[in-house]
Parts: sequence; C-alpha cells; structure tokens
Amino acid sequence: MAGSAAGRRKRAAVVVLGDIGRSPRMQYHSLSLANQAGMEVDIVANGGSDPHLSLRENPSIHIHEMKTVKLTGISKISGALALLLKAAIQFIMLVWFLCFKIPRPDVLLVQNPPSVPTLAAVKLASWLRGAKFIVDWHNFGYTLLGLSHGRSHIIVKIYFWFEKHFGRMADGAFCVTKAMQHELAQNWGIRATVLYDQSPDFFHPASLMEKHGLFSRLGNTICSAMGNADCISVEKEVQDMNTTVFTSKNDGEIFLKPNRPALVVSSTSWTLDEDFSILLEAALMYDRRVAATLGEDDSMDEGQLWIDIKNGKQFVYPRLLFIITGKGPDRKKYEDQIRRLKLRRVAFRTMWLASEDYPLLLGSADIGVSLHTSSSGLDLPMKVVDMFGCGLPVCAASFSCIEELVKVNKNGLLFSTSSELAEELMMLFKGFPEECDALKSLKEGAIDTASSSKWSTEWETNALPLVNQVSG
Repeated sequence: MAGSAAGRRKRAAVVVLGDIGRSPRMQYHSLSLANQAGMEVDIVANGGSDPHLSLRENPSIHIHEMKTVKLTGISKISGALALLLKAAIQFIMLVWFLCFKIPRPDVLLVQNPPSVPTLAAVKLASWLRGAKFIVDWHNFGYTLLGLSHGRSHIIVKIYFWFEKHFGRMADGAFCVTKAMQHELAQNWGIRATVLYDQSPDFFHPASLMEKHGLFSRLGNTICSAMGNADCISVEKEVQDMNTTVFTSKNDGEIFLKPNRPALVVSSTSWTLDEDFSILLEAALMYDRRVAATLGEDDSMDEGQLWIDIKNGKQFVYPRLLFIITGKGPDRKKYEDQIRRLKLRRVAFRTMWLASEDYPLLLGSADIGVSLHTSSSGLDLPMKVVDMFGCGLPVCAASFSCIEELVKVNKNGLLFSTSSELAEELMMLFKGFPEECDALKSLKEGAIDTASSSKWSTEWETNALPLVNQVSG
C-alpha cells in the first residue's frame, strides 16, 4: 500500500467537469488509483449517470457530486457573456470542492477536455493545497469548440491559448495516442506518457446465459418499434421467460435461434464529431441492396415477409437490429429520421443502459460500429476499445490515427462513406449465422486483441510510475 513517510495513506483527486457515469476512462483511473496505487480517491464530478457498480461499492473511492451549471432566465444576455458567466460559476464551484470539500490530495488527475475553466481551477487548487496535478489528455478542447464555431473564431483562439497555457503548468501528463504525444511535444512543449485506452476485466464476451438474461430484460424495448411495425417488433407476441428475439431456453438449455437477426451496436454521443447520418444511409442501402440481390421488388408484402421470418424462414442475408446507445444533443433529431425510414430487414432501437448492462450488450453483439472521427484527428474512440474487450469486431469510420487501434482485416474494417459501410455489412453478414467466415475471422481477431492487454496491465506499466513520481 502506498503511503507517506508518516504512514498516511496517499490521496488522489480525480476531476471531471462532466458526468462521471459517461467518463469511463476516468472511472478506470479511479479504480486503478485505489486498487493498484493503494490510494484513497476522491472523485469530483457532475452527476447524471451512475458510474459502474465496482466504483460505487469500492470503500476507497468517494464520489463528490457537483451540481451542473444551467443558466436560466438570462435570455437577454449575449452568448459570449453567458459562456463567461457559466465558466466563472464552474471555476468557483471547482475551487470550492477541491480546496474545502475534500481532504487534501497528494495529486490531482484532471480530464481534458473540457479545458475551461477546469485546468485553471485545478492549477489554483494544487497550489493552494500543496499538491501536484496531472492532465489526462483525451482530446483538445479547442478543436471540439471549433466544430461549431470554426477554427478562426476569436473564442476558439482564446480557448486554445487557455488550454495550452494551463496545460503546460501540469506536473505530468497522459495522452491517448502516439500522434497526440507527438503533437503535445512538438507544438505545445508538453511531455506526455501514452496511456492507451484498454477495457477493464468486466468487459468480456457474454455467455449464453448472460445473453439470454440481457435479452429477456430488454425484451419489451427490443420488440417495441420506434415508429411503425418493423421486422423485429413482429416477434413481440412470442416473447416470454424462455424465448427472446435472439435466444430460446428449453429444458434448462439455452441456444441461439438460427433465424435470429444480426445485432449491430453503436455507441454515440450524438454530437458533431460523429455523423450519424452515415449509419442511417448505410442501413437503408443494406436494406435495398439485399432486396435487389434476392429479386424482391417494391410491391412485395413486407408483412408476409416478417411472418415468414418469424416462423423460421431463413435468407442468405439476415435482418439487422441496430441498437444505438448514448445521450447527446442530436439524439431526438436522428430518432425522428429513423421513424420516417421504410425498411424491410433493418430495425433501430435507441436506449441508455445501466453501466452493468452495457458490457453485456457489447459481448452479445455481432458487430460494432464506430462513427467517431475526432475533432483533432489525434484521439481514439474509447467505445472501440470496449468493443474489443468484449471480443466484438468493429467497422470504424476512418481518420488519421485510427489504425493505431483498428487493424484492418484482423479485428475490424474501416469505412469513409455510407456506401462502403453498407458493402461491409453485406460482406460480413452473408450466410449469417453459420456461413459467414469473414465475420468469424474478425471476431477471433477481436478476442485476440482483448486478451493481449487489459486496462490494469496498461495502467501499471505506463501510469503508475508517473503517479508515484509526481505524488512523491
């Protein structure tokens, strides 16, 4: 156990100006600081979503929830002034929590972005309390702001100066890719340690029992169409404790149904750096291309097709069920678009899962889709890491450093357009579930990726030495 010369157990503060339940990497940091560095850990973050059970039940981890700042009744104030006022309130709140609400930490670990006002508040708190602080660079905040304002906007330029100035004041830094490490070293004067995202041990391929349990719990949601009836909702009447869309239980034995749909999972923040329209267009293309390949025309009775499928008829191309998880500003816009789609063999469901069920969903799926393209081009999608941890191969949007994570034709595929994604889905799912060798090969590669490294190993090798060095 780590401790000071006087025997006091060392203490770390993990700072997230955001929902800790939606910050998996900072949750994993907290668990490692407690379990591997032997520290007491105070998490200072906004509420919103429950973090993983292992975090909530760890006696060495203490969560201090800040209220989310929402400015109401000030519609007459300009946008810039409102942002400044919000940042000032957040700054005061952060300093109050870090200096007065939690015990004195030896080290503060802060997520970036957001940079404003987080980095300045943590720097001040570290100075006042005689602590060191480490920045964990997930991305660059100014590039995210640039998506909505443009890189040349004065607010973005100010944000960039702030992020660089206070980022350089840290006593240590982690980052998520070698490309980001190079950028920080060459253009920011910051020496950062690459700490790759890896999934923790509770991400793993789901067993048949876990799959059946999950699909039983989600049965009503899965069988409830988002708009009109679809190729999945027609199975609602056959749902019971022993039968789901994907599994069946007979005499205590669980098996996967041969005419089950293929399950495609995508986790999205519903923001500008993920173009969800690509997935919608790809789904529509898959639906139309399969119909054309099978010689079906527009006059075909889709209701009869669904009845045939429900009764066990199989086709060379399966139905696809897309389950989309996540929260974000554009969710309702895209849900409205989904409701207007007319699809024969494709259905969509959007949901927000408990932190314990999300790994089970990934471990039960057939393919994952990542739409993340990175505002900076220098970070990697954590969702893909989690998918690999569950042995789930991935079709990922291509951008500059994605191949640090996705190895083409080994654990996944890359796409740049909706047409390419549709083509990949047709290639992977032809002959599903038994005669789809390309999909099986990618799954083996994803399982190999998962077994090669876990978060605890990555953290002990690359993070623990810096934490020990900085905290004394």
